[in-house]
Amino acid sequence: MNRARTASPQIRLLLSALATLALAAAFLVAAPSAFQPQAQAHGWITNPPSRADHCATGQVDFDCGGLQYEPQSVEAPKGSMQCSGGGGFSVVDDDSLPWPRTTISGDTTFRWQITARHSTSTWEYFVDGQLFKTVDDGGAQPGATVEHQLTGLPAGDHTIFARWNIADTVNAFYQCVDVTVTGAAASDTGSGAATGSTATTLPNLLGTAGILTAV
Repeated sequence: MNRARTASPQIRLLLSALATLALAAAFLVAAPSAFQPQAQAHGWITNPPSRADHCATGQVDFDCGGLQYEPQSVEAPKGSMQCSGGGGFSVVDDDSLPWPRTTISGDTTFRWQITARHSTSTWEYFVDGQLFKTVDDGGAQPGATVEHQLTGLPAGDHTIFARWNIADTVNAFYQCVDVTVTGAAASDTGSGAATGSTATTLPNLLGTAGILTAV
């Protein structure tokens, strides 16, 4: 009897420890996302370098906040004409900041680095708010890198706005690229511009109005 009473506190401590471990294990099974990063990797434009890429590579002297660690995570519901998509990384919406400009030719390949290969609806490229090119992937899953050729870009300083529309969610990924285009200018609509019969007015990325020719 004395031995049982002496061992009782130890047994109670052991049982308490086992109960705590069982509770922790049950929590991990029920809610594993609590111990995983909430923002998973997706994709961003690395060439020509986008605003997000400049933040990630330290090419700017202002504070980009968390974007410097997550250039791939500029994600928000589809349809926005903001560089951030209206999401949390609003620093990329600020045109007053000294974003570096990359000199490119009128025919340039834009490269995405993809780190989570979402099924894709379309890729859209806008020049100063005007739809310039749409690539329809029809729900296909992209590779680790994706390249699109933009042909006949107009000469001068421009902001190229890109949307990666995901096929199986309501979201898109957003990127803005500041460029200086040298060489021959495009035609009025651009040789890579979308064609169609319906025109929709959209706000320009830089605060003016642009005309989108719908596909």
